[in-house]
Parts: sequence; structure tokens; C-alpha cells
Amino acid sequence: MTRTVVARRAAVLGKPIAHSLSPVIHTAGYAAAGLVGWSYTRIECAAAELPALVAGLGPEWAGLSVTMPGKEAALAVADAASPVAVAVGAANTLVRRPDGSWYADNTDVGGMVEVLTGAGVVPGAALTVLGAGGTARAALAAAARLACSSVTVVARRPEAVDELRPVADALDLTLTGAVWPGPARLAAADVVVSTVPKGVADPLAAVVTWRPGGVYFDALYDPWPTPLAASARAAGLRVVSGLDLLLAQAVGQFEQFTGVAAPVEAMREALVAARRATSLADG
Repeated sequence: MTRTVVARRAAVLGKPIAHSLSPVIHTAGYAAAGLVGWSYTRIECAAAELPALVAGLGPEWAGLSVTMPGKEAALAVADAASPVAVAVGAANTLVRRPDGSWYADNTDVGGMVEVLTGAGVVPGAALTVLGAGGTARAALAAAARLACSSVTVVARRPEAVDELRPVADALDLTLTGAVWPGPARLAAADVVVSTVPKGVADPLAAVVTWRPGGVYFDALYDPWPTPLAASARAAGLRVVSGLDLLLAQAVGQFEQFTGVAAPVEAMREALVAARRATSLADG
């Protein structure tokens, strides 16, 4: 008797999206978990296009990973959302529920907590965030879960810090704003989380004095290491990258989409191999 394989689909949405390594991670997970009939693709999608795209998806769609610039739109299109997605004001995950509705979550937060905890961050740490965009929102939620003693946001625009205050209030965090570049703020922090675009934080590498025993997390992973990450590593800090976060947040998505435990090591190996191949091709 021939077994019928029910096709299940998932994808990552964003613009641009061709560079995304999410298909590598999820596809490796499907294979390792024995999930026959599952597929994961990339879909180029701007924020304004997201509602119509989601509305047109058939019942075979199990979930969507959402990257920039669609995270706020993903939260708005959902029928229900996790408390953390609501507090942060953005969702990177849309899960199709049995009744056909969409549930929004933000696995960036749990992923960041896992990455920072793995690097040795403990409750009571003083945390400084560079930048005030979408990833900074996830960093604030991670700081709340980690019970950080203080949270400082260093931004190029003072009004950008003000835009984060409602998020901090929802998370019951006291937020201090600092004007860029603020290298002294980095020296005073136990944990520094950089969420700024490529190149923005590079000049700080020449002026910062790092706090011994600290942790530096950079949301970037291409190019790697960034000058600031290299500076932190040379000073003896524990350094983690956006590649670590990419894997951690994908694990959370995989489990919500499929309902099975993620084969983390297989997913990690596939990601590392793909990143190595990309680096060799670029070189």
C-alpha cells in the first residue's frame, strides 16, 4: 500500500531575501527529523505586500519566518499573538493554527536569551544596546527575561530612544538613553549588544575600553568578525554573533511549525557549512 505524503510548506519573507540562510537551516532540520513532504523557501516580500500574500496562502502552509522589513506587519496581520510579540511590537514568526488562523510570535527574543545565557550572562548584569531598531526591541525583551540590573540604549538619534520607551514600559524595564558614540557606556557594561547595520559601529573599535570578563553580542555575521567584535575578543570578552542568533531563533520557529523537537546539531552543521561556502565564494 502506497503511503500518501501530505505536503507542508514554510518560507522566509523579507526584502531583500536572496541572502537568507533560513532555508538551509530548516531544510536540514526536516531531513534530520524525517519530515517527508516538508519544504521551505524564500519569498521576496515588502511590508506593504505581506497582508495580501498571507491572505492568499493555502492550507498546506504551516508557518512563515519574517525578516526585515515585515516584522511589524506580521504582528498586525495575525489573529492572535504571544505576549512577547505584543510587548516588542514586532513578530518574526507566523504559525498557521488548525482552524486556519495565524498566530504571531517573536523567537528572536528567546533566541537572544539562549545565546546570551550560553555566553555566561547572569541575572543582575548591566546591559548596553547599540542602536534602537527592531533588533534592539528584541534585546530589551531579552534583558527583561535575563533580569538585567540596568539597560542603556546608545542611539544616533535621541528620538529613536524615545520610540523604545513604550516597549521598555511594557516589559517593566527602566531605560536610559545615551548619545552616540558613547564609548564609555560600553566600558561600563557587563553585556554589550550591537544591533546597528554593517559599518556603523566600526569606528568604536579604536576608542572603546572594554570591561574585563564581559560579553559582546553582534547581530551581524557578514562580514565576520566585525572590527568591534575583533576588539572585544582581543580584550578577552566572550563574543557571539548574529549567526548564533539566526540558529537559535530558527530552532524556535521549526518547533512551532512542525510540532516536533528540532534536530539542533544537524541544523547547526548545515548553517556552518553554508556560511563557510559563502565565505569561500566571496573570497
